[in-house]
Amino acid sequence: MELFDRPGTGEKALIIHLSINESFSEDDLSEFVQLVISANVEPVATITGSRRAPDARFFVGKGKLEEVRQVLHETCADIVLFNHSLSPSQQRNLEKELEVRVLDRTNLILDIFAQRAQSFEGKLQVELAQLQHLSTRLIRGWTHLERQKGGIGLRGPGETQLETDRRLIGQRIRQIKTRLTKVNKQRNQGRRGRQRADVPTVSLVGYTNAGKSTLFNALTNSSIYVADQLFATLDPTLRQVKLPDYGELVLADTVGFIQDLPHELVAAFRSTLQETIEADLLLHVVDASSPNRHEHIVEVNSVLKDIGADKIPQLMVYNKVDRLSAVDAHVDKDDMGHVKAVWLSAIKNDGMNFLLETLSTHCHDESTRATIVLKPEEAKLRAQLFQVAQIINEENRDDGCWVIELNIPNKYKYLLGAI
Repeated sequence: MELFDRPGTGEKALIIHLSINESFSEDDLSEFVQLVISANVEPVATITGSRRAPDARFFVGKGKLEEVRQVLHETCADIVLFNHSLSPSQQRNLEKELEVRVLDRTNLILDIFAQRAQSFEGKLQVELAQLQHLSTRLIRGWTHLERQKGGIGLRGPGETQLETDRRLIGQRIRQIKTRLTKVNKQRNQGRRGRQRADVPTVSLVGYTNAGKSTLFNALTNSSIYVADQLFATLDPTLRQVKLPDYGELVLADTVGFIQDLPHELVAAFRSTLQETIEADLLLHVVDASSPNRHEHIVEVNSVLKDIGADKIPQLMVYNKVDRLSAVDAHVDKDDMGHVKAVWLSAIKNDGMNFLLETLSTHCHDESTRATIVLKPEEAKLRAQLFQVAQIINEENRDDGCWVIELNIPNKYKYLLGAI
């Protein structure tokens, strides 16, 4: 078994959700239960409560710890999952007291990512995040091996083992970072190629399970994996989309965001999220039927700011209108007549025409479509246009001239003035 392998199915979990110095949130608990189910674990019981502050030793108080022990005995659960971040010492103390595995929210999300990653790059990124998280939890992790210290030759093997673990993990982290750098260079080459041809790139972003992959499939006639679960998509997928009266753009489907997304994952997936950072437009996909959609929008914008993508233009796409009783597919416009939001149902293919027309208008606003005739002696200008413009069609005439139909970004329109 590999370092982070675990049984795929059959585990039963006891869920712990405390309100720390705030009112109880049913929605937070519901989302965590979805995470647990997404990890192929069966939630068999839930314990809730409230505290002004976490207990330094066990996170929960002594009375709640006894309640957890009793419910564990009654349900025969294999694992205890906390909808919180536990310190390394809290996690160890709880495991020692309860004699079962204890995982916190970060561990659970890392586990889901480990199950979902398909590509070589995705697997490396997940392993990097896991190792970085594990490296913070090695302190005194081997105290059960220690002997009494003092004097030459009496140093406990626990400390040596800890140093060995740190060194091995450090070496593996450096290896993974080196490999990811190579993969990232290849990705950058493809990105530079698209930029040279000035093909617009549009990236789908949004809260996990908002329907980004369903929308992606509907726009591109693809069949990438779709499931009604959190983090169904991890590896970025790029496809071309043909727009009415414009040409082609590149659409990128990316990983979904969630509340309290572990920092290790944001850092590890930075190269994947580069598609988002360097997009010309972000389609911010929102589950219109979710009662927490406003909080989800805030959370996504927070992560976009963390990765430096908060200045990129956004178009709001409210998906799943088929689940709303009084809302049909439509567009919202501002006072200037510009589209602010598109309401649609990707799974029902309802309102997709509104989105395609909006994307086409956006691309037209950023570029100019033209048909030009170049003489044989203008071959140098033709080469320049092929580098910066999107060539829709080209014909060679009998007199040696080229007739070129193209979309050229407005910043390069000056090249047409030379014709």
